[in-house]
Amino acid sequence: MSLVSALEPLRAHWARLPGREKNLFRLAALVLLAFVVWQFSLAPGLATLHTAEAQTRALEAQMQQMQAMQAQAQAIEKQPALGFDEAVRALSAATKQTLGASAQLAMAGDRASVTLKDASPEALAQWLVQARVNARSFLVEARLVRGTAAAGPVWSGVLVMGLPAR
Repeated sequence: MSLVSALEPLRAHWARLPGREKNLFRLAALVLLAFVVWQFSLAPGLATLHTAEAQTRALEAQMQQMQAMQAQAQAIEKQPALGFDEAVRALSAATKQTLGASAQLAMAGDRASVTLKDASPEALAQWLVQARVNARSFLVEARLVRGTAAAGPVWSGVLVMGLPAR
């Protein structure tokens, strides 16, 4: 059975329809076609156009943040090299000042182990910045466990920091 012969009964039925019903079918087909064109061609483009401004603002904010981090990295690179002893003193001072009694510092070769007990997230974040900038140390290993206290979340565990070579 060919396609032409399969469509023959539909053509005969179409020829018997009154003009008004033919026009209604044509209108329905036109509305369906308009819906399909809108749904798959125009609507996605308009949605992208509507969200483009917000995406641009978000990307600009991200770019500014990345440029600030780049400037900070360049400033750290320009700082004079720090010796091992100075780095240990700076790390020890940052630990006592920022983490206080919630941390203990132990040296092992060119690495420092910091044992934390119930340190606040804010103090830990501030200490990590100070350790990176002032002591020129870098995080080698972190084994932290999040806990809860009356004041909110706290961190306990061990951080291993790499220090400049001797």
